[in-house]
Amino acid sequence: MRAYRVSEIGGGAAMAEVDKPLPQKGCVVIRVHACGLNFADLLMMEGKYQETPEPPFTLGMEVAGVVEAPDPSGEGPAVGTRVAVYGGNGGLSEYGLFPTQKLVVLPDGVGFADAAALPVAYGTSHVALDHKARLQPGETLLVLGAAGGVGLTAVEIGKLMGARVIACARGAEKLEVARTAGADHLIDAEADDIREAVKALGGADVVYDPVGGAQFEAAFRATNPEGRILVIGFASGKVPEVKPNHMLVKNIDLLGFYWGGYLKFRPEVVTDSLARLFRWLEEGRIRPHISHRLPLERAGEGLELLRQRKSTGKVIIEP
Repeated sequence: MRAYRVSEIGGGAAMAEVDKPLPQKGCVVIRVHACGLNFADLLMMEGKYQETPEPPFTLGMEVAGVVEAPDPSGEGPAVGTRVAVYGGNGGLSEYGLFPTQKLVVLPDGVGFADAAALPVAYGTSHVALDHKARLQPGETLLVLGAAGGVGLTAVEIGKLMGARVIACARGAEKLEVARTAGADHLIDAEADDIREAVKALGGADVVYDPVGGAQFEAAFRATNPEGRILVIGFASGKVPEVKPNHMLVKNIDLLGFYWGGYLKFRPEVVTDSLARLFRWLEEGRIRPHISHRLPLERAGEGLELLRQRKSTGKVIIEP
């Protein structure tokens, strides 16, 4: 079968012919119909992601498809069942071996592309806003990188949770995507003074930051007393310096957040969140924004769209 693999850290990735996986106890073989790309895939190629496997390995963290071969132990769904799974890697291939306990059976009305767009981006935003930051109806949520893979879902979920949402993104085209997802106010990161624009809107109670760098610093200075800042990632490539004395004076909480970590120490948080998200998806309350759908042989092109910030929402690869 074909798989898009990393042979050595720092050496990029390329298509390869590898053996089709065989079922193992505790795992099923899935025929992959859709795989969502993530910024973490780029980090893995450079060995900079906190959970980078030893090479060689196949990229692709979140998958939707059909069970091809069942778990030999008899657990899990039968052959032919439509499922989604967050596997961490292995999704950019025609077939993959994934843990039975992580599988989510797809509702009839949910397509493969939407299912593959959901776990990481929506899971990150939902657990961060609901479980970690305790976002309340009526509060003001500032989302940085609001047209990106996770940022756009934060806009959508924040609005669904009853918040007033300020979306910050680069350029009119990306801001329009955020507006369509439910943003109440728009800030152009290229043209506007983020700090002054947020303060003019009354400040932020919760900040969702997958960007870091100068945008973090501007958002920090526009955060209201007793505000909460969610540190999601550093897409800008710059880890900001935090001034604890300013946190003290304004009683601000700085909340580090890594969705994948909950899979290890509190997996029920992720399980409960995904169950709710797939229910919302089936009910039409959330709608993944997919800017590009590409075949497996164009996986490299899809990753380059993420690297150059040319995508909005999700890029989906469909083997």
